[in-house]
Amino acid sequence: MSGASYYGLAAGTAKGGSPESRLAIYKVCSPGCSGSGMLAAFDDAIYDGVDVLSLSIGPYSSNRPNLTTDVIAIGAFHAVERGIVVVCSAGNEGPERNTVINDAPWILTVAATTIDRDLQSNIVLGSNKVIKVQSIALCGIPI
Repeated sequence: MSGASYYGLAAGTAKGGSPESRLAIYKVCSPGCSGSGMLAAFDDAIYDGVDVLSLSIGPYSSNRPNLTTDVIAIGAFHAVERGIVVVCSAGNEGPERNTVINDAPWILTVAATTIDRDLQSNIVLGSNKVIKVQSIALCGIPI
């Protein structure tokens, strides 16, 4: 759909899916998560030419290493240095203070949340049909 925007922002062409996308999945935890296994997976992903790395893994906030010893931060740094976007989970221990992990400045850290209300939006189709949806944001990455 050409001319798509979010209330006038980020105007451009919207398209669904990404037919040229491919998944590369690297198993790093079995039965535990070794640092060498994680770094090997980063190396494999870099070698394989991935564009985005998404990690749902990290240390407990009480055991958080500093950036010079954090295996994920080190592996992510090498990936980002080669133009790969690295997205990591913020952790699973919240909502207490200081529980966010994977917060190196070169990592895009994301978190889920629960809220006590619905955020409703309207989507207007090309035929002017209006569909009510529940959403906080619609995101797309052009390929």
